[in-house]
Amino acid sequence: MQLSMTVQKSFGAFTLSTDVTVSGDRVGIFGVSGSGKSTLVSILAGLVEPDSGEIELDGDCLFSSAKGINLRPEQRRIAIVFQQHCLFPHLSVKNNLLYGFKRCPVKFRTIDFNTLVAVLKLEDLLDREVTNLSGGEKQRVALGRAILASPRLLLMDEPLSALDDALRFQIIPYLKSVSEQFGIPYLFISHSLVEMRLMTDCTLVFEKGEMVMQTTGEQLARSRMGDNPVGYINLLKLGLPSEKSGLFAYPWGGSQLLLSAGSDRDESMAELSSKDIILFKQHPEAISARNLLECSVRSLFSSGRKIGVELDCTGNTLIAEVVQDAVDELNITPGSTLYAAVKASAFRLLPG
Repeated sequence: MQLSMTVQKSFGAFTLSTDVTVSGDRVGIFGVSGSGKSTLVSILAGLVEPDSGEIELDGDCLFSSAKGINLRPEQRRIAIVFQQHCLFPHLSVKNNLLYGFKRCPVKFRTIDFNTLVAVLKLEDLLDREVTNLSGGEKQRVALGRAILASPRLLLMDEPLSALDDALRFQIIPYLKSVSEQFGIPYLFISHSLVEMRLMTDCTLVFEKGEMVMQTTGEQLARSRMGDNPVGYINLLKLGLPSEKSGLFAYPWGGSQLLLSAGSDRDESMAELSSKDIILFKQHPEAISARNLLECSVRSLFSSGRKIGVELDCTGNTLIAEVVQDAVDELNITPGSTLYAAVKASAFRLLPG
């Protein structure tokens, strides 16, 4: 996907004024509420007309105030998945899905209904009324309806913010797999740093109606670590655990981590805040924390008043945060060896 947007739009005291050029299939738009994310989405989809400017998608002009061009939403072939699923309550799951399919001109129909249903695991839901679905099931149906319209671009406007953590992390794999399997690029809109890291390759950061940065979700999370109350969130992929001394031992690459919580899944994901990692210059003689990892320092970076320390722990990456005094006292430099201590209770096992 190649997208170029140079548009202005005013609503009372708020003005969206942005000049964006971006390419890629997994693009994120990040910002707090009121930064202009949803306005940008509505303009791109053709639901809101800009006051001025131009929009070009893959070489096609969608809007130009100078040329008098403003394609209707159905002509743009851009689908939206909203925060609220917006399903039709009087239609079954199957008929909700077919709504997008039937409205797509035959020459553009590239998505097979049965294949999509299988990918989203909706086979057992087709005859159900949408009012009898869970939040996660409704969002999967909304995603399927949008994909069956065979769009050239999918806009996902805060599609996970109305879900609890259990459903949020269940839906993310579906969002990614649908785009990958059917070759549909997407813009993913969110105010969650974790979602940006999991869902995007490139992230556009918006503040007060303007794009202020083009970066990656990973670099954005690192840059905001020092100002974030929860610090930087390490996302750890863990294997099937075994019980050990009242705790649960998880394989983590070439290492092992002890957690308080157990799981029966072959693969799990856990969160660990950079604030919960204690660094030692030498191996401590005794320590209550059940995890003590020997690591080498890859790099250091500044974030607010904190210093991020990127650690290589037997091929795995951890980000810890310290203050400058700690950097000086421990003589932390790239290549130096440190010991990272983490309590078993500090990990948060994500539902899946």
